[in-house]
Amino acid sequence: MTGALICVIEDEEVIASAVAARLRAEGFTVEVAHDGHDGVALCERVRPDLVVLDLMLPGLDGLEVCRRVQHSRPVPVLMLTARGEESDLLVGLAVGADDYMTKPFSPRELVARVRALLRRVERRPAPPGDAVRIGTLEIDPAARLVRSGGEIVHLTPTEFDLLALLAGRPGAVFSREQLLADVWGWRDGSGQRTVDSHVRGLRRKLGSDLVRTVHGVGYALESPA
Repeated sequence: MTGALICVIEDEEVIASAVAARLRAEGFTVEVAHDGHDGVALCERVRPDLVVLDLMLPGLDGLEVCRRVQHSRPVPVLMLTARGEESDLLVGLAVGADDYMTKPFSPRELVARVRALLRRVERRPAPPGDAVRIGTLEIDPAARLVRSGGEIVHLTPTEFDLLALLAGRPGAVFSREQLLADVWGWRDGSGQRTVDSHVRGLRRKLGSDLVRTVHGVGYALESPA
């Protein structure tokens, strides 16, 4: 993890400089871009291990940058936003962001989120195993592919990890804290809205009835009848 290359794409130079300085102090290699077009070009040129990406950028906004970066090569994306509206955050997760932070944020928390994302990448790919079939849903852990009714469904890396965990025990209820620990690597219980947002992403792509909400507890993948 030490020495991992991180691209920071942020148009506010004070924030970009502060984030880059903190990450470099933690042992990471950092490249910086200040607008959307330069950010896409930078990622294509240096092939980073992780991207810290502002939602509001000149040229191309963060959503379009995320789409283009993920289309070229899947990479973990931590999205920064000054807006807390759920719709903005959901769209960011839908186009490939793995996590988000709302400004203003703690530099210490940003570093913790970066490390958690990189740890998850280190655990990939999952060891080859038999495909899991639940109704018309097929999950191939070796190829990290999901098919619904025979058609490939494009999930973000985090959505796949969340689905694979739930599918490992269909019908079992997982608490949000357990999902945060096992999928995101967070042990302090913070960030439960992140779980909710990714579940909404799975429902949007795979059907609203796939993941059941257990109020006051967490989520479960529905077992086929």
